[in-house]
Amino acid sequence: MEIASMSQAMQLHAQILKAGKEEQTNPKTLSKVFTFSALSSSGDLNYARLILRSLQTTNSYYFNTLIRAHAHGPHPIQALSLFLSMYNNQNPHITPKPDKFTYTFTLKACAKLRRIHEGRQFHGLIHKIGFRKDRHIQNSLIHFYSSCEEPDCAYVIFEKMCNRDVVSWTSIIDGFVDDGRPIEAIRLFDQMVNDGFNPNDATVVSVLRACANTGAITIGQRIHRLAEERNLTSKTNVSTALIDMYAKCGCIDSANLVFNETENKDVFCWTAMVSGLASHGRSEEAINLFSQMEMHELKPDERTITAVLSACRNVGWITKAFSYFRNMKKKYGVKPTIQHYGCIVDLLSRAGHLNDAEEFIKTMPIEPDAVLWRSLLWASKIHGDNNRFERLMKELQLLEMGSTDIGSYVLIGNIYASVGKWSHKAKVRELMNQNELLKPMGSSKIEVDGVVHEFSAGHSGHPEAKRIYRKLCEIDEELRENGYCPKLSEVLLDIDDEEKAFQLRHHSEKLAVAFGLIKRSQGSDIRIVKNLRSCEDCHSFMKAISKVYERQIIVRDRIRFHYFKDGECACKDYW
Repeated sequence: MEIASMSQAMQLHAQILKAGKEEQTNPKTLSKVFTFSALSSSGDLNYARLILRSLQTTNSYYFNTLIRAHAHGPHPIQALSLFLSMYNNQNPHITPKPDKFTYTFTLKACAKLRRIHEGRQFHGLIHKIGFRKDRHIQNSLIHFYSSCEEPDCAYVIFEKMCNRDVVSWTSIIDGFVDDGRPIEAIRLFDQMVNDGFNPNDATVVSVLRACANTGAITIGQRIHRLAEERNLTSKTNVSTALIDMYAKCGCIDSANLVFNETENKDVFCWTAMVSGLASHGRSEEAINLFSQMEMHELKPDERTITAVLSACRNVGWITKAFSYFRNMKKKYGVKPTIQHYGCIVDLLSRAGHLNDAEEFIKTMPIEPDAVLWRSLLWASKIHGDNNRFERLMKELQLLEMGSTDIGSYVLIGNIYASVGKWSHKAKVRELMNQNELLKPMGSSKIEVDGVVHEFSAGHSGHPEAKRIYRKLCEIDEELRENGYCPKLSEVLLDIDDEEKAFQLRHHSEKLAVAFGLIKRSQGSDIRIVKNLRSCEDCHSFMKAISKVYERQIIVRDRIRFHYFKDGECACKDYW
């Protein structure tokens, strides 16, 4: 009898109990009921625990199954408690000792809880009892350390493995992507294929995330072909990853093609496409696609609503955004999160509705974070409302609210610098030093001939650095002859104008575009991915290059895509 519901499971359990003592005390007769209760999405974990407690004798399968269920459930701490009951029990006839499967499931619980201390203790126990060479345990350790932001520890285990499998490779690749090391993740994927391992759908999804993060379109297209050869594109998770990769690499039409070819679209697939269209400034298409999703009776989740609100934000649709925001809980059953409130605040602030933005923040039912107040503070500066800025600075004491929030320090220091209050900026810098906080460095990536090159501001470590800087000087001279003038106000340092112009010239995306002009053939697009929001000067610089050099330049910044062509940007200078 196959069990499909807890009602059926309980009926079968009742039959076992009626059959007599022999059936009740034989663990095998209960395994079907127990497994369904513990692992099925229609099961009942509490019922499984009651079954385990009722057994006079048991084996490790029952404990391991329950630990596994808790590790994947909402309360993984229960998995650690069960492990301790096994480990500390002195009577193996009642409670079995942990085996190698116990450790794999327990490590998954530690990974989900981000309990690095406990996980390391389990690692020590694994060494002590001689399980350290078991492949399943090694894979679990790689996953654990990667989940706890210790990818180097994970890589040490991976390097020492004698018998790797696709899970080993996928875990380490995924860990490097999560740690912001996508270029290394791509290198590992290539090594995996060269070593003769066949990637599965999870591997492909991980490496496509790496391509998306770096803008590595050529590599992403190669992975797409490999996925087609291995018949992996029929899997919805792979199709969704392809849509995300193409969208984030600036190929939104290719993303749309994959989306249209996907047969069984789930909410993640629809969300990836809506989000992609929104980030490319194609907000009307994004909203229309969301309406189609509703017609297919698919329930949007938190990320879908974020994508819809982002589409409204990118073109300044205040009324439409509020319509979606106010109906999201009632119509879609999605409770607004801080990200949704942030979209509305950013939209109002950028549109210059500062009173509305401030009132919205103050009447939120959840505690606003420093990011929301930063949006309003920056908008106050942009729109010239210095009185609001000064008042909010006094009221909020933002640096105390976000004592470890580097963004607050950077924003406030920049605003002080923009109005010439250098002593105030110096005090902010001193606070940053006291709290050992470092300003994130701007970086830009460009892919050329299947290799990703990364540049940071003033970067001189590239093998072709001399050639790049010569090209940049050439570009700067030619653009100035055609009317480009650096926006010196963007340099928030107490230095002379000549030094400010020098600082602006060496921004990371300018180094990347110079390299692109050197390496890319005439007429081909130049695609750049940067980690921060574009500054006004770089935006003007890219518009000028697109006209003078007759190139389309596609830049993805932290917020959205910018398509520069014939001296204009598709964002219409609204970003």
